[in-house]
Amino acid sequence: MEMAKKDTNNGNEVLSKSKAKREARQKEIAKEKKEKLVSRIITTTIVTIFVAIFAVAIGFQIYKSAIRTTSNSDFSAGLTEAGLIDGVETTSTVSLADYEGLVVPMNEVAATAEEVDSNIQSTLSSHKAISDDSSIEIKSGDTVNIDYVGSIDGVEFEGGNSNGEGYDLEIGSGTFIEGFEDQLIGHTPGEDVVVKATFPEDYTSADLAGKKAEFAVTIHGVYVTPELTDTFVQENFSDVASTADEYRAYVENNFYRTHLEEYLHNYILENSTISSYPKTYVKALKSITKYNDEFSMQYYNQMASQYGMETSTNVWDTIEGVDNEIEYEHDLTKRAEEMAKQALVYQAIYEKAGLNVDFDAIIAEMTETNGEDYVTNMKDTYGQGYMIQTEIQSVVLDYLADNANVQ
Repeated sequence: MEMAKKDTNNGNEVLSKSKAKREARQKEIAKEKKEKLVSRIITTTIVTIFVAIFAVAIGFQIYKSAIRTTSNSDFSAGLTEAGLIDGVETTSTVSLADYEGLVVPMNEVAATAEEVDSNIQSTLSSHKAISDDSSIEIKSGDTVNIDYVGSIDGVEFEGGNSNGEGYDLEIGSGTFIEGFEDQLIGHTPGEDVVVKATFPEDYTSADLAGKKAEFAVTIHGVYVTPELTDTFVQENFSDVASTADEYRAYVENNFYRTHLEEYLHNYILENSTISSYPKTYVKALKSITKYNDEFSMQYYNQMASQYGMETSTNVWDTIEGVDNEIEYEHDLTKRAEEMAKQALVYQAIYEKAGLNVDFDAIIAEMTETNGEDYVTNMKDTYGQGYMIQTEIQSVVLDYLADNANVQ
């Protein structure tokens, strides 16, 4: 009986072990299936995400290509030979400001005494002339004309001689080595002065660095600023005035006119509205604007490379507040529409007032003033349409200013 019982137990144990193996194997199979399923899901998801990202990237590139502006240097694009925007009826596009009923406050446009005085002083300074008046004592800030011969231990050194050509030196500018300019203060034209000075230790020429030198200096004269007198005006500005008072009034009127035109320009643009922008013309302006931006970038890159500074790769890097190409395109559109608005408003006033531009007369005057080569270059660079459009704006401003009610 005990043997039979033992045999039964052994059989149960074998069955139990066999069942356990089958169950374990089933679990392994189930685990493998689950892992494969998860792997397929993950792989599919990754592929799907990659495809989506790739599609977005491709789509973004296509979008950028679609909106990307091509630069163009044709400044007359979109304009007729008469300088007008091609195919545009300004009467149906522009709602003009009421410039005819405008009263301009005098205090907004009158010249100030400060700007008149500053302008006159600048003009006088530009007419400085050398005076050999021996009663003039040199002071800091004066510009003097001198000749000099430098020597060290009695031997003339290379580069230390002005060779009698005369040298203009501003006293206090630090152009010459320390102590040189100060020793001329108090002296007068016609004097010969011995100036003693020491070259700095780090001077560019090793042969002169740290050496004591003497300079035999001859003072030829001091540049003197003339006064605004009737004689000065008659000698230099007889085409606009004959007395000092008349010249001051002339300068004052120029500032008044400039302020008035600025006031009127801002007023008509701020108070006029555009119902719709001509798409073709705006597109042309965007191309021209991008051309100008690229030209500016080239110029600044050349300057930057000369001084070892970082250059710009993308044109939008040079535009403040713009970080990428999409933003640049939006900025281009904004600037083009601003230019289009100005062109439309001025054209509307030009047409409404029945104004006219005599292009032949302009070319004749331009030729007389600047020569035929200059005129040819202007025509080649800008074209007749753009040149006349520019003149239209000048004619309109003259018309507005001439008829302005200033009180």
